[in-house]
Amino acid sequence: MQISEYETFVVGNPPPHKGGRYFIFVKLVTDDGIVGYGEIYTATFSPNIVAAMIEDVCERHVVGVDPHHIEKLWRRTYSSGYSARPDLSLVSVLSGIEMACWDIVGKAHDKPIYELLGGRVHERLRSYTYIYPADDDIDESAYSIPDIAAARAEHYVAMGFTGLKLDPMGGYSSFDPRQPSLERLDLAEAMLAAIREAVGSRADILFGTHGQFSPSGAIRLAKRIEKFDPLWFEEPTPAEMPEEMAKVAAGTSIPIATGERLTTKYEFKRVLETGAASILQMALGRVGGLLEAKKIAGMAEAFYAQLAPHLYCGPIEGAANAQLGFCSPNFLILESIEDWGGFHSEILRSPMPFEDGHVLAPTAPGLGVELDEDIARANPYLGSALHLEMDSSPIAAD
Repeated sequence: MQISEYETFVVGNPPPHKGGRYFIFVKLVTDDGIVGYGEIYTATFSPNIVAAMIEDVCERHVVGVDPHHIEKLWRRTYSSGYSARPDLSLVSVLSGIEMACWDIVGKAHDKPIYELLGGRVHERLRSYTYIYPADDDIDESAYSIPDIAAARAEHYVAMGFTGLKLDPMGGYSSFDPRQPSLERLDLAEAMLAAIREAVGSRADILFGTHGQFSPSGAIRLAKRIEKFDPLWFEEPTPAEMPEEMAKVAAGTSIPIATGERLTTKYEFKRVLETGAASILQMALGRVGGLLEAKKIAGMAEAFYAQLAPHLYCGPIEGAANAQLGFCSPNFLILESIEDWGGFHSEILRSPMPFEDGHVLAPTAPGLGVELDEDIARANPYLGSALHLEMDSSPIAAD
């Protein structure tokens, strides 16, 4: 068996763009007709550039390769051009390709990927969602008005969710880290108070930030919200220096979670060894793929750290996240985009199996989901904006 063809899809995600402006998918086809899909989660270049990067990597390292030989493919691509280091863009491309190889291997052996990476240890996966505004909330007041956020939290709990995430701390800038403003500290406290009163102990609150704060600023924030017993404090400082994030972990009783912006075992090793976080949020379309994530999961076991795969992307990465979760003893919780409905469902031939706030174990081989190529082709993304963007000017802490 050899990979003989590939194709890329840059798909526009219709409003309200939950999961990002667009999704980037790769399709691999073997010489005996087996198709595998993967998803790339990178935001460093415009999507047409990323598509060209995928094509370049496929021509250099993928066409003609047996998709079972994932370790060899991984090392050759990782080291491409004398890099051999955690290059975020290259490894994101590699992640989607590796994911598609596993999809092929699972289909070739008629097994879900989780059965090939140690076997299923969980019957279903607990899931959480951001507290998103209601469709008629034009001003997106659920992000900033405590009573409205609390009502939305009750809505999600009624759907079966037992984990709810919010980030009321404002934007993030190219000039971070910074101190939080008193106004935002007050808002964070008020938002969590309203949500905790509304849901009680029926749901965990997951407090998200996006690396905005210095260690001292993050500790100030943590002391404001500790009394609401969040399940975690996410990425309180920039991801590049886990030694600094470890100061926050030592200064609060709230578990620290991080990993959305990290890639490969080498970066996660620093997180574990410094004690920066006890919850790892690898994104499978960025971290290096399924096997790399499984290696990180194994390292995490030795530190009694848990996994909470991150999803701000499309449903192919989400399906890979779930495959990892099902075969990992130290799985904690899985991020979803609400209940995997909307465009996340439309772009799949059949939706992700989901019930009462939980992802159910897919029984189909490979990733367990199939890209609907007709829908993908009918929704091309023609812009040049990045998947995510930061403020280009400093944000004042006043």
